[in-house]
Amino acid sequence: MIRWKLAVVMAERDISNKELAALIGMHPTSVSKIKSRRRLTRIDEATLNALCKALDCQPGDLMVYEEDSPID
Repeated sequence: MIRWKLAVVMAERDISNKELAALIGMHPTSVSKIKSRRRLTRIDEATLNALCKALDCQPGDLMVYEEDSPID
């Protein structure tokens, strides 16, 4: 699974939903929704590009691959 780390990156940079929303041209509620995801489902290229630019990071900083746990 791909684990989404936007909340971690935002905390490391001490940036709020409202501040990030202003930087990327989204509503703070929309930022909150994508921030609160644990798993990455879908994100469009434009949003990912805007996040990387605003947070001065690489896409790999926002997501990490973890093997799925085997089901017993």
